Amino acid sequence: MAHVIIDTCEKDMLCIDSCPSDAIHPLKDEEGWEASPQVYIHPEECMDCGACIATCPTNSIYLAEELPAGKEEFAAKNAAYYGK
Repeated sequence: MAHVIIDTCEKDMLCIDSCPSDAIHPLKDEEGWEASPQVYIHPEECMDCGACIATCPTNSIYLAEELPAGKEEFAAKNAAYYGK
């Protein structure tokens, strides 16, 4: 998994808009948007380009290998969203 979104995500859509591979979901028009506490990066579709990191105003996106202490479980949570 290239990048991971953690629980400080505010679903502002900036990362989704900047992702060239459409690897971040749910989108506002997808089922589950309202119920989802955050957006998630698909572990196999992420291109590891870093575009989302630069646009995230809440600093909620990290390389999987650089997750902050205590936030390691979000790698599994991002993957689980996609059934991985």
